[in-house]
Amino acid sequence: MSIKPDHWIEKMAKEHGMIEPFADSQITSTVESPVISFGVSSYGYDLRVADEFKIFTNINSVVVDPKNFDEKSFVEFKGNVCIIPPNSFALARSVEYFKVPRDILCLCLGKSTYARCGIICNFTPFEPEWQGFVTIEISNTTPLPARIYANEGIAQVIFFQADDVCRTSYADRKGKYQKQIGITLPKMKK
Repeated sequence: MSIKPDHWIEKMAKEHGMIEPFADSQITSTVESPVISFGVSSYGYDLRVADEFKIFTNINSVVVDPKNFDEKSFVEFKGNVCIIPPNSFALARSVEYFKVPRDILCLCLGKSTYARCGIICNFTPFEPEWQGFVTIEISNTTPLPARIYANEGIAQVIFFQADDVCRTSYADRKGKYQKQIGITLPKMKK
């Protein structure tokens, strides 16, 4: 298994639509416009968070149950800056839509700019032949409110290419989060 460099990522994005929209360089801050970086990097791709959020709340006193998820667990928010309450959590989605090749496994890690502020992003691997917008789990581990900036970088995707293709891909298994659009809530496969 090998990690794929920037020129491979750019080729796969342009020729096979692996990442759409695709920023073919690292977009960073300027004096006039501070931005949390996004786009292709040396050995990965920094994805952006969209302007749609589901912020968890205790207003309705529901129990969070992954087998029977109650949508009253959160409030919806759309905007350029999302404030996550102290010791709370939000779901969001990526700006980019991913189409993972059959011989690739992607791992996604939160950006250090957020991590150094106590904001942790959790992701499961992007399995071979999975496609969709990435649902992003964002935890504010601090006792203070935390800002999340829409349309800016939030995490880095690393692409690992296997020596052989897998026997059964995510698409073959008809994975329950295949081709997800928007923020996808937990669901049980029927």
